[in-house]
Amino acid sequence: MADSATQPTEPSPPLEPASDTAPAEEVDLATLLPRVEAALLTSDRAMTAGRLAEALGLPTSAPVKDAVTRLNVAYETTGRSFRIEEVAGGFSMMTLPQYADVLLALKRGKGQSRLSPAALETLSIIAYKQPVLRADIEAIRGVACGETLRSLMERHLVKITGRAEEIGRPMLYGTTKQFLEVFGLANLNDLPAVENAGAAG
Repeated sequence: MADSATQPTEPSPPLEPASDTAPAEEVDLATLLPRVEAALLTSDRAMTAGRLAEALGLPTSAPVKDAVTRLNVAYETTGRSFRIEEVAGGFSMMTLPQYADVLLALKRGKGQSRLSPAALETLSIIAYKQPVLRADIEAIRGVACGETLRSLMERHLVKITGRAEEIGRPMLYGTTKQFLEVFGLANLNDLPAVENAGAAG
């Protein structure tokens, strides 16, 4: 009976996994910051916390979000010219606005990458009015916009989002995820408030 009483008191195996997880978390924390930083530096698109966690072999995205917060604190403390921002549902390394003149100077001469005033105007209308018909865009601008729409779609800033429930079933246009990334927006709610945005329509 003495032997059988000592046998149930042997739940030592379950304690070992718990002690194993503690050092593993400490190691991850020590190496996670540079790994998250490296992933974001090499990515040309915003990456979700889930995608980052998967790429780094993490079971959840919580450590990634914590790493982003810690990295931004370090960047601010050391006066770095960039931060990790939430853009288009993911994270992206972005330069601070006060250094925009440096980037503009570097991009000067690359006219092909710039949007024309007509394209910017059309894109603004779509961004604020979407989903919007081509006829409505042309009514606001006062000119035909077929070529401009085609150009914006080739740049993957605008897409067809569906068809209107009216005669002829004309196409509806809206902005893309790449539009959010290019303009540094987390979502469409981050569009700057424009007093006249609600007036024209």
